[in-house]
Amino acid sequence: MSKEFDVVVIGAGPGGYIAAIRAAQLGKSVACIEKWKNPAGALKLGGTCLNVGCIPSKALLASSEEFENASKHLLADHGISMSDVKLDVSKMLAHKDGIVEKMTKGIEFLFRKNKITWFKGHGKFTGKNAAGVQIEVSGEGETEVVTSKNVIIATGSKARHLSNIPVDNKLIADNEGALSFDSVPKKLVVIGAGVIGLELGSVWRRLGADVTVLEALPQFLGAADEALAKEATKQFKKQGLDIHLGVVKIGEVKTSDKGVSIAYTDNAGNAQTLEADRLIVSIGRVPNTDNLGLESIGLKANERGFIDVDDHCATSVPGVYAIGDVVRGPMLAHKAEDEGVAVAEIIDGQKPHIDYNCVPWVIYTEPEIAWVGKTEQQLKAEGREIKTGQFPMMANGRALGIGKAEGFVKIIADAKTDEILGVHVIAADASDLIAEAVVAMEFKAASEDIGRICHPHPSLSEAMREAALAVDKRALNM
Repeated sequence: MSKEFDVVVIGAGPGGYIAAIRAAQLGKSVACIEKWKNPAGALKLGGTCLNVGCIPSKALLASSEEFENASKHLLADHGISMSDVKLDVSKMLAHKDGIVEKMTKGIEFLFRKNKITWFKGHGKFTGKNAAGVQIEVSGEGETEVVTSKNVIIATGSKARHLSNIPVDNKLIADNEGALSFDSVPKKLVVIGAGVIGLELGSVWRRLGADVTVLEALPQFLGAADEALAKEATKQFKKQGLDIHLGVVKIGEVKTSDKGVSIAYTDNAGNAQTLEADRLIVSIGRVPNTDNLGLESIGLKANERGFIDVDDHCATSVPGVYAIGDVVRGPMLAHKAEDEGVAVAEIIDGQKPHIDYNCVPWVIYTEPEIAWVGKTEQQLKAEGREIKTGQFPMMANGRALGIGKAEGFVKIIADAKTDEILGVHVIAADASDLIAEAVVAMEFKAASEDIGRICHPHPSLSEAMREAALAVDKRALNM
């Protein structure tokens, strides 16, 4: 017998579990279907982000930064001398795993608090009738059927692999395996200079690995503002990341007792070979739309595997929505969360709105990189008249005090109206600094508005104000 709910969510990643909670807050009866298992075989909520993505990677980034500060005498300027610094990789990984366990347990608590039913298994559409859409859940030797007039597909994404490179998550790893290396490789090669590749490469470089990054694109961080990309290139080279751009082709990859051998063709067309202890493949992600039974309700994924939706995340089937990594737009956890909330409210009869131009991007390297809105090159290509202001962190007292004075804040505004069109930050805590810019852009603020707001002194946030003042060439501390 089928169990009926007001809302059924397939997937319990950031988009799915947030959608379920918001729908429950609005008084709906809610079920969420999730099949994720950790390496120990335990079923967990939170999806890729909490289990093998955002949360564990940021934990390792923080741990590796602490180790680098201590082991490479970066604290010497603060009058702190340390010797005989030792690394315990297993304890570092245990710390990471402990945070993941705490967060996933937290979602289980929220499900109980909001009376959300968790169906543990794989959800697959089997058809629709007068009662709504039917979904078969295949779990631990059991099969159940749930029915709902409102279904939210939030199945997320998985790492994209190359057909000629078998990932075993030991010698050759994707994001999952790269978070669990049992030792620090002496030489590490990363294929892909995107967000995940740079973050994971940074983790193991700080812990002592010699890291080489192979990137197919001819330019570094092509989606970022050119000034940001140029500064990031300088900082990463200074840190020791060896980044090769314009790699034409990845050839044969061989594994042996000694490690991994990677053949590739460089940007000049020359055949090259790299020897490494381990290899990370980080070439993007693909949506999880396989084996969902979409065709049984009149849906299908497009040629890239995504589910087509309108501006309100509605599919062509009434009552069926899709959010997060399985639909258009950036594959970002916070974007999925916003869509989850929006769809839950749409089902409730409300009229929420998401401005995708105000979804921030963050790369959690050191320094962090963050931006929101459009880049200078995009605006110039559109023929938009703009003015810019930029302020260096080296002129910020707080940045100097914490020993992190690399980078800058850049604000782009309309030349006539002064409306902020884009904000680009490369600095310590850029992930937090960008939030002010998001608020400003959501409310169509002018650069003058930020320039007139009192910011705490000393703080990194003062750089945002100074950059806003610099748009009209009146920065006070430069």
